Amino acid sequence: MMKFTKQNFFFLVGGMIIYVADIGVDFWVASRYFCQGQYSWSILILCFRGLSSIITQIFSYEWFKNDWEGTDTGKLKLVFLVHLFLCGMFVRYWFALKYGCQVAFKQTSSRGASEADPSTFIQKQAIDAVTDINMLRVFKTFLETTPQLFLQIYILMEHGKTHFFQYAAIMMSFCGISLSMVDYQISLRKSLPDKDEFRVLSKFTYLFYKLLTITSWILSISLITLLSVRISVILLIFLWICGFTWTLKQHTTFCKSKKMEYLYRTVVGIILIFSFFNIKGRRTKICISIYYATHTVVTLGILFVYMFWKPSIIKEICFTVVSILTILSLVLGIIFLVVYYSHFHPTTYCGPQACSDEVDGVAGQKDRVKTGRFQNFLMQ
Repeated sequence: MMKFTKQNFFFLVGGMIIYVADIGVDFWVASRYFCQGQYSWSILILCFRGLSSIITQIFSYEWFKNDWEGTDTGKLKLVFLVHLFLCGMFVRYWFALKYGCQVAFKQTSSRGASEADPSTFIQKQAIDAVTDINMLRVFKTFLETTPQLFLQIYILMEHGKTHFFQYAAIMMSFCGISLSMVDYQISLRKSLPDKDEFRVLSKFTYLFYKLLTITSWILSISLITLLSVRISVILLIFLWICGFTWTLKQHTTFCKSKKMEYLYRTVVGIILIFSFFNIKGRRTKICISIYYATHTVVTLGILFVYMFWKPSIIKEICFTVVSILTILSLVLGIIFLVVYYSHFHPTTYCGPQACSDEVDGVAGQKDRVKTGRFQNFLMQ
């Protein structure tokens, strides 16, 4: 297992600051739209925020309940109360900062120490705490941050008028997506065996791959939404149904209860609308090729629809700029994808036993705390 370093601790603090700032920006933007009489935009922003908060609280509390099974029930009731008021992430940040501070500043080097050594145990607690936070942030990214980015870009393209708070929301969304993607991969490397260290070049390659492909897709959805909101909604629902159906066929066993498992599959279906998600930790060369080939065909199809449906709009500078950005970000994103999987992506996700169907099934749930939740939660 890799060490939790001082650098990791400062990144954790930075992540918490951005998490708080993101909440503040969302309420600020919603209030500005409300004051301008744009009530629908204000309500949508608050709905995205509320939905993502509720779902992350549910998963966070469920994980606490699983990890603390058989422990003090009074402590669990207090945690439930905190999650009820949508503050569960702050509890997780407190635990992560507590363990992280101990191993990064107070503990001596644990090189060669056994798993029974106290410093090694706290080291694992710190990494597991940060891992859970990053998993929840992945949920939040695709339930709130990415839809928020899509909404702000659509409003800019629809009305043309720009305000500082809109740019602030877009920049905060890009920062949130970027940090979530990179922090996720860092936690993945630290939590699973046989993972190489996530170095600077591989971080940037992975970041650009994710950010550019997501940006291209959001611009494409914004264009089709400008053309017809009804068609856009139908397309998004259809893509979610496809993603949800795929998770059903994969027979995921991430959660202990059936209700939580279906909620997890629902969330994965939403994530698959915007980015590829490997939910079984298996080789996915064919799946990822089909996924981004489909995105490419749909993106080009949307641009062709504009040419035949509204040929007059092609002459507008806005459409030209957006079209160039959409195609350029898609091409560059796929180039970074190929480079990442060719040179930086580890070919082994976990050991032979961890990759077997048994660990991904019911038997694997018994060792959830020991092996970590990442055994059943892998996004490429």
